[in-house]
Amino acid sequence: MTTHDAYEHENEDGAPDMSTGTTEPDGENNADAAIPELVIISGMSGAGRSTAAKCLEDLGWFVVDNLPPALIPTMVELGARSQGNVARIAVVVDVRGRQFFDNLRDSLADLDAKQVTRRIVFLESSDEALVRRFESVRRPHPLQGDGRIVDGIAAERDLLRELRGDADLVIDTSSLNVHELRAKMDAQFAGDEEPELRATVMSFGFKYGLPVDADLVVDMRFLPNPHWVPELRPFTGLNEEVANYVYNQPGAKEFLDRYTELLQLIAAGYRREGKRYVTIAVGCTGGKHRSVATAEKLAARLASEGVETVVVHRDMGRE
Repeated sequence: MTTHDAYEHENEDGAPDMSTGTTEPDGENNADAAIPELVIISGMSGAGRSTAAKCLEDLGWFVVDNLPPALIPTMVELGARSQGNVARIAVVVDVRGRQFFDNLRDSLADLDAKQVTRRIVFLESSDEALVRRFESVRRPHPLQGDGRIVDGIAAERDLLRELRGDADLVIDTSSLNVHELRAKMDAQFAGDEEPELRATVMSFGFKYGLPVDADLVVDMRFLPNPHWVPELRPFTGLNEEVANYVYNQPGAKEFLDRYTELLQLIAAGYRREGKRYVTIAVGCTGGKHRSVATAEKLAARLASEGVETVVVHRDMGRE
């Protein structure tokens, strides 16, 4: 099996598939029952919805696949009557239920009115990666009809555009294998205590393209490139000598200090707006020296201020 073959294994008949590691709701009415926590998983077909759902199932979530959006509030009510057996529910919403998407906003408004803690996770991927995955499993895209795979992908992007904008967490799986996606989900949802804000600090190379899941982008190309220093060229920003070279340049430390202050303001606003995840993309030309060193320092600053932080070096090693 290739790294991307396992992303999507969904029922061929389109019937809802319910799976759980916990006891099913018993339907007993309990007005004082706690309202379950809810995660809605959606995104592009082939981008990894099934893998993300399986990860939450392994973490003890009650997972419902292909549930019409109009039934989400009902599912939450059933969970509330389960006497605590269903405390966390994950619902997968995809294009097989596209006729119900008009009901999604009403359902979300209903959940907000009932003060349900809910998050939307959106799985994204590039057209090239999606085409490769569909071709590898020799299956048509759900929306391509008589057209090509790329036609189905374009139609799906248009359908999901508004939902993507409302997402609390966007994960780009273009360059991720199944294990890396599971690691990202584990980093966001594992553990008993929910941190106030989680940050992913990602280094990247501009010549390989911008990360599509970035909330904030930092351009470090204003600093001299260690690539042109022969004794530093073979190393990366993880090397102490490279990091010292980068942050001994005029303006480097001042930039880090001021950008950290800016992030403090942004983080406070995210918390007020209920946003729990942020991806900060730090770029340089090749994603090897300046961006890596800066990502490490920026992540250390955020961690010291109580922000749970994950560091990802997307393009390090590609040269």
